[in-house]
Amino acid sequence: MHSLPVFDLNGKEKGKISLPETFSEKVRIDLIRRAVLAEVSKSRKAYGSDPLAGHRSSAHYHGRRSRRDTQMNRELARMKRIHGQGFLNLTVRVVPQAVKGRKAHPPKPGKKWALKINKKERRKALKSALAATLDKDLVSGRGHRISGVKHVPIVIEDGFQKISKTSEVIKTLEKFGLEEELERCGKKKVRSGRGKMRGRKYRTRRGPLVVIEKDEGVRKALGNVQGIDVSLAKELDVSSLAPGTHPGRFAIFTKSAIKELDLNGREKGK
Repeated sequence: MHSLPVFDLNGKEKGKISLPETFSEKVRIDLIRRAVLAEVSKSRKAYGSDPLAGHRSSAHYHGRRSRRDTQMNRELARMKRIHGQGFLNLTVRVVPQAVKGRKAHPPKPGKKWALKINKKERRKALKSALAATLDKDLVSGRGHRISGVKHVPIVIEDGFQKISKTSEVIKTLEKFGLEEELERCGKKKVRSGRGKMRGRKYRTRRGPLVVIEKDEGVRKALGNVQGIDVSLAKELDVSSLAPGTHPGRFAIFTKSAIKELDLNGREKGK
């Protein structure tokens, strides 16, 4: 059973808390990956081409030999063509290989992108992702600057949830040695490739994840700090703990949030 020190808002230790058995799970990177991909897939929107795209044409095929505009016995491929329109006469349309033709295999809006995962597997992946927050090697391997942090993760008293000003939140986090981490998250770079044209010009870093039991103003205060995400303990998911399927995100918990994350206790209660 792991235990972590509980800090006050000045960064001083004021007691200890025993972590629930949830944090003792073995880190299963394969399960975490499955769970993250399943969660992310549900947010993917359906898209597809217009069913009539490429079909809005008067082009048609004349197959009878006795007709005046027949396409039989002529050096023409038997495809749908425009008739009686001057310089467009006998121009191929509709078929995929033609100019302005339909697509051969367009994306279908009815396709289901959501991936499935068993309930027990998803719960086990959540426990595994929580356990990964205790591994300092995994946390630093994700790129977090935690050289000045003594304990991973950080547990703060519940008064942290009542901070409503961004400046106060930043000062509080700096007292725990997170100056380098906040500086790292504040940087952004221009994305390479087509994404610049599609509403995602800049790439930002993923910083600490703050898990709270109840929002009393701190979510709004942290919303102005780049890279930091806030989640309620009862709404915590695997993709928040392991962005990009990589476990070991640096986490900050409030004392009451740790008690809320006793998933094994919830199962026994049910």
